[in-house]
Amino acid sequence: MTKISSTPTVFSLPNSKWIKDFRQKLLAWYAEHARTLPWRGTTDPYEVWISEIMLQQTTTATVEGYYCRFLKRFPNPQMLAEADNSEVLRYWEGLGYYRRAVQLHRAAQIIVSEHHGQFPSTYDKILALPGIGRYTAGAISSIAYHQRMPILEANTIRLHSRLLAYPDDPTKSYGNKLLWQMAEIVLPEQDNNAQNNGNNKQNTQYSVFNQALMDLGSMVCVPKSPDCPNCPVVKLCQAAQKGLQDMIPALKKEQEFEERSEAALVIEKNGKYLMMRYPEGVRWAGLWDFPRHVVLSEQPLNYDTDFCLAIQQMTGYKVTILSPLTTIRHSVTRFKITLNVYVAEVLENYGKSEYKIQWVKEKDLIKLALNTTGRKITKLLDTDQRSHQKTLKLF
Repeated sequence: MTKISSTPTVFSLPNSKWIKDFRQKLLAWYAEHARTLPWRGTTDPYEVWISEIMLQQTTTATVEGYYCRFLKRFPNPQMLAEADNSEVLRYWEGLGYYRRAVQLHRAAQIIVSEHHGQFPSTYDKILALPGIGRYTAGAISSIAYHQRMPILEANTIRLHSRLLAYPDDPTKSYGNKLLWQMAEIVLPEQDNNAQNNGNNKQNTQYSVFNQALMDLGSMVCVPKSPDCPNCPVVKLCQAAQKGLQDMIPALKKEQEFEERSEAALVIEKNGKYLMMRYPEGVRWAGLWDFPRHVVLSEQPLNYDTDFCLAIQQMTGYKVTILSPLTTIRHSVTRFKITLNVYVAEVLENYGKSEYKIQWVKEKDLIKLALNTTGRKITKLLDTDQRSHQKTLKLF
């Protein structure tokens, strides 16, 4: 067994015989069970990049509905770079973690300006792009350029932790170092399917192997009740042999949510609705929304309350609340939010606003990049739906 050094905790990595057996069993399983996904089979680095960014903190099933639509509108770095940021966000709407879309757009501009519109082909240059970390750079390098680069993401962190029966938090310093080394040593040393094309070799097996690792983690070595009886490498898995598969990886401390009350206003004037755009540095930067703010007290909302004064500062309009429309419950980062939505009207225009504002016709709201609750509210604007209050649950 190979041992990791430079750590007070001694933990062993598998030997060469184990590694050879693991590679053979994994690839044989993948040949029969590989998932069919829209981005599978492509070696276009731009398309691989789009899929990998979308898949960050988002399920495969969700991404499938966005990937093809996004590529149809932005088929190459040039078209993505030239697009308005608001349009990029509109095509990203619903995927969440909108900072990814902002960084994607910025990275496309860098690809055009610094790499002549060609996606960079070296690991270091890929890693230097906004929004790309070690895993994403490795995935693009191996899948698009057939380079021998390890990957480590949620599925493979769980898989490697169980294979090694690593009992501690795999995201901490030592665990992270251990699993990256594991991810590297299991990769084939050379590609048995390498094809000579002049002096060039395409090491396609690195791409296949990394995708096989992710599929095994996603389909078999799942977070709860892993399907050990149907796992091709169960006899090589130390956690399974020790009966620890349901305890590894070590559970992270559950996210503690803070309850929060907010209110949003539907303000109509001459057939148009008042909308505001979040500036850089705040939640939902770049997205449009109905005027919205935290409610700090239980007092009835009116033009002289802290809430309405905040709305006035944000939009430049003094408003008064008319009637409730709906209540939406949802979660954002560390907050569980109760969002009360009201119909309101403008009393006075002060002309100065912190946020960019715009009066928008109902039919044009579809063109705006809205956050999830903003889009939910637009679906309630039909007067036939205002006759009764609705409660929408988004978590």
